Amino acid sequence: MRSYLTKRNRVLLGAALITVTAVALTGCGRASDTGNAAGGSGAAIDDKPATGTVELWAQGADGDKLPDMIAEFKKSNPDVEIELTKLPGDQFASKMTAAITAGTVPDLIFSYTEDQPALLNTDGFDPMPEGLVKEDDFFSAMWANSIVDDVQYGVPWYTYANVLIYRTDLAQEAGVAAAPKDWDELRTFAEDLKSNGVEFPLALAASYDKYTAAQVGVFAVQNGGSLLKADRSAWTINDPKNVEALEFWSGLIKDGLSSADGPQFLDTVPWSSQGKNAAIVDGGPWFASWFDDANGAGWGADHLAFVDNPTGPGGDQAATTGGGSWFVPKDAKNKDAAWKFSRFMSEPTSQVKWYELMHNMPALRAAWEDPALQGDPLLDAVHSALEHGVGQPNVSTWSQVGDILGKQIETVVRGDVSAQDALDAAQQQAESIGVGQ
Repeated sequence: MRSYLTKRNRVLLGAALITVTAVALTGCGRASDTGNAAGGSGAAIDDKPATGTVELWAQGADGDKLPDMIAEFKKSNPDVEIELTKLPGDQFASKMTAAITAGTVPDLIFSYTEDQPALLNTDGFDPMPEGLVKEDDFFSAMWANSIVDDVQYGVPWYTYANVLIYRTDLAQEAGVAAAPKDWDELRTFAEDLKSNGVEFPLALAASYDKYTAAQVGVFAVQNGGSLLKADRSAWTINDPKNVEALEFWSGLIKDGLSSADGPQFLDTVPWSSQGKNAAIVDGGPWFASWFDDANGAGWGADHLAFVDNPTGPGGDQAATTGGGSWFVPKDAKNKDAAWKFSRFMSEPTSQVKWYELMHNMPALRAAWEDPALQGDPLLDAVHSALEHGVGQPNVSTWSQVGDILGKQIETVVRGDVSAQDALDAAQQQAESIGVGQ
């Protein structure tokens, strides 16, 4: 199976490599619900070949393969030189922020979606030039992630969406014939598997931090709610729809259908491989290859299915999504060539080439029509989920607010605090922090 990974998971794996063997992967994540916001407002970029020198800052494993794409770009742009600097992923945002403050920025960067709100909050980047690329060519959640005040700043590069991953063999043993399509069926699915001996049928994000908060946020969207107003002007954490979503999510744990204590990130594959869990709810596509790494080639094909997340009571769909986009700093010295490389990386052939190099999934809709992305059940599920992708709220204070919300969610799971009281408390704290505007 193919491999994919978010920025958060790269950092966790980097630490874990001291004691465990892990596979090197790539990816990232999160999106917003701003809808069809306006495009960029920068000066148009012509179709002439790029020239001069471009200083490009890269991070993570993506930087290892970018020279291949730079070589492709130079075939039609022979008079450009791209100087690539690779930085550690867990230091990239802080180093870039420092460079903006000091006026020592590169000409071009790519940023993972979860770092974009904080970086864009610095006011250190140029808007995307008008007409550089077309909004409708990209998945809406990925496009919306780099919009601030109705202005587009980033060119989407690659993306992913989470899906429901479940053990088909355990489901069959429990007499479950089909994947759960909505919340009611998800609960019934879990109850049937528990009755058949699976200790905790569902794996939820039980880390009680911003990642738990983000998953509950996905359930909120499935229920017609949202943690943040559509215009990103205020928190709506204690909205009744969100309260209902938390009641459902926490109820799965309270009723023994999911564990209050995990699986933690590196336990996810072992727990599901051993049959302690039977399904990963809103699970990242990178898990697919991890199961084969842990259990042998072909294990996933024999034991796993990948489907869209179950819908909420009203039929609303939602899945965590994220990826990476290209940005040009305001103080860049060669903006013209930087934007031209960004445009090149968003073209169908480049998107497919990058998928073949890194298995990072295209943010461009048309690239999914290529044969390289056909005939894979995982890719089929992810492609479907991308149409209703959501993610962590796209404001610079989300990391702080998300951790607060995650802690409040834990009080519901472990104590006698109601979902309403927990979200009221989180709302009060979030309002004191604001949305960073």
